[in-house]
Amino acid sequence: MTDKTNTPISVVGLGLMGTALARAFLKAGHPTTVWNRTAAKADALVAEGARLAPTIGDALGGVTIVCLTDYSAVRELLGDARLDGTTLVNLTSGDSAQARETAAWAEKHGARYLDGAIMAIPSSIGTDEAVILLSGPRPDFDLGALGTVSHLGEDPGLASLYDVAGLTMMWSVLNAWLQGTAMLKTAGVDAATYAPFARQIAAGVAEWLPGYAEQIDKGSFPAEVSALETDARAMAHMVEESEALGVNAELPKLIKAMADRAIAAGHGGEQYPVLIREFERSGS
Repeated sequence: MTDKTNTPISVVGLGLMGTALARAFLKAGHPTTVWNRTAAKADALVAEGARLAPTIGDALGGVTIVCLTDYSAVRELLGDARLDGTTLVNLTSGDSAQARETAAWAEKHGARYLDGAIMAIPSSIGTDEAVILLSGPRPDFDLGALGTVSHLGEDPGLASLYDVAGLTMMWSVLNAWLQGTAMLKTAGVDAATYAPFARQIAAGVAEWLPGYAEQIDKGSFPAEVSALETDARAMAHMVEESEALGVNAELPKLIKAMADRAIAAGHGGEQYPVLIREFERSGS
């Protein structure tokens, strides 16, 4: 990837995120062309120095960033467009199968295709906190104006997979915090009081991940800290406490049910990451 910030960029799709992307490129000094079905959405960007493409065809060519509602909208919009000579960077949310299908479609139409995922909110675009994931051919242009850019590999589906894996992590942590908050509220402890303790617990658990990852990759789960059957007893307390307090117990019951299945399969003496076997099951 070059360090040049003068690469001309086109941004197609000017919702909240697309507008933030275009503004970040402008701020970094990239000549920026924009296009949107509703042209008026480009007015503020044009006032800041962007060029409004009169048609979608005029926006394509060189490095073109697409940020639309879904992959179907991308295919519909670009279906009749000429893509020869275009490096298409699709930052539209979707799944890995859609990413791979769109990559094949774009390449068939002459485009060099990268798929991407934005792990950020619009207001953080242009800062180091904005994480931009890319997969497909390694880019030979600079997208650093958007934030912290990571190229994950040649498989165009990887960015979408990482995106969903990250969302899984985010919602799981938040749901666990909400469960604990609901329990403590029954004793008059407010969320603001619990939050620092919960944050400390979450940070401590995060420190376990490299060692647990090593066990998963080796397929060996020695109980160096605690055996799963011991953890399951603590899970039972979590279910019982939730029910006694009148708090929804669906989440702790789900966690314990997965542990119980693993123990029934003979993994009770192994360490917690052995539950990867349960997560790998389709459930059907």
